Amino acid sequence: MTRETYIRPIGLYPAQIGNQANGVWGCLRLASGWLDFSALEIIERKALQIERRITGLSDFMELDWGRCTLSASKTYDYLQTPRARIKGLSLDKPRVMGIVNVTPDSFFDGARYTDTEAAIIHGKKLVDEGADILDVGGESTRPGSDAVPENLELDRVIPVIEGLAGQVDALISIDTRKSSVMQQAINSGVDLINDVSALTYEPDSLKLVAKANVPVILMHAQGEPKTMQNHPTYRDVVLDVFDYLESRVDACISAGIPHSRIIIDPGIGFGKTLAHNLSLLSHLSLLHGLGLPILVGASRKSFITHLTSCQTAEKRLSGSLAAACHAVSQGVQIIRVHDVLETSQALKVWQSSSQGIMDNVIAL
Repeated sequence: MTRETYIRPIGLYPAQIGNQANGVWGCLRLASGWLDFSALEIIERKALQIERRITGLSDFMELDWGRCTLSASKTYDYLQTPRARIKGLSLDKPRVMGIVNVTPDSFFDGARYTDTEAAIIHGKKLVDEGADILDVGGESTRPGSDAVPENLELDRVIPVIEGLAGQVDALISIDTRKSSVMQQAINSGVDLINDVSALTYEPDSLKLVAKANVPVILMHAQGEPKTMQNHPTYRDVVLDVFDYLESRVDACISAGIPHSRIIIDPGIGFGKTLAHNLSLLSHLSLLHGLGLPILVGASRKSFITHLTSCQTAEKRLSGSLAAACHAVSQGVQIIRVHDVLETSQALKVWQSSSQGIMDNVIAL
């Protein structure tokens, strides 16, 4: 499915400023969150070209509204709609998802937590450091990785989930493409599904998630992990990713998964070049037009090396923190990271300094 018209909120700034500026130049609250937007980029995809122009909110209502397509009109409404809670977790502030990899070959922390007890201890530590969600995974989907047999993936993740569920003050997510792993993880107490294939890897996944009544994260990826970095191509990566995610959202709704239980992820590093990743990061606000919570996972990824010459994942923390703060400045609600303590601290300082928020200030 390809749209003709897209609407991207721009002119983003802290909501407190917007409250004062509304009477001067007009603004709207973005997804009932921590940002306002004061202008729109109208993008029209035509047969031979893509046209872009910027308009103010009042001009949009006066000049553009009448000729907008139905999808564009719905998008405009979605920009302002409050995002649904995730199993009781509100999205009125940025949330941090901590990564618990129970794998020997993940690109950053592979083999660190393959022991069940070590993984459980690590998960609890991430919650103590500020994680709102723990994402448990037993199959690496890094570029070039091979698929893991179902029984091995289950042996890795189920004991960890059972050791964390009900024991930590955080939601538990299972990072998997396999429907059988999803089902057993749900039986073991997970709260949501995180699927890098957006429920396309196995035909039973859509029906299973619909029946289980759990939220799901739909991620964009071009190709399989083994080969996805072999010359990925797009007509326009930002619009193509938007279209793909919209089509998967529609498929989920058709299968009985409510709109309120869907989260979207543009899939930084999954079948994308450096230029693709940077285009997506600089246009993240476009995804608000789907009316859903947005998750971004840029932690320790190789695009940081291309920008900074830091060759190993161990040296990419600073770049990861910069990417996290940038994503939140675009209204992204969930940041998936390896380094919860550092990310939580960076986001707290960013939000406090940009918005003047002084919640939970510690007296010295």
